[in-house]
Amino acid sequence: MPRSILDESRIHPAVRERIATLNADIVKEVEAAVAANAVVVVGMRQNPMPKHARRILQRDNVAHQYLEYGSYFAGWRRRNALKMWSGWPTFPMVFVKGVLVGGAEDLARLHASGELAKLLA
Repeated sequence: MPRSILDESRIHPAVRERIATLNADIVKEVEAAVAANAVVVVGMRQNPMPKHARRILQRDNVAHQYLEYGSYFAGWRRRNALKMWSGWPTFPMVFVKGVLVGGAEDLARLHASGELAKLLA
């Protein structure tokens, strides 16, 4: 699944380091959580969809790590790094066994179809 990303050769060398390190800490934190946990939900305050995703998991006693970054009023610039890294445009971002499965509605579909249980088995 190729997606368009500006080729490094088209980025001036003077700004490459800034691009490479801008909010890299938040991406590293999520990568570490995804590596250490079977299920990770990345969300934000005030957004009801991360809560919806967590409720789906809690109903089935699925252990998961929840990471929360900002709200509608704060933290959006830092969250942009996660969107650029994953390619996923909204929150939550749900990872199962290291794989981005989408958001809350996608998780609900996986749960309803039984696919989530298969992924976790």
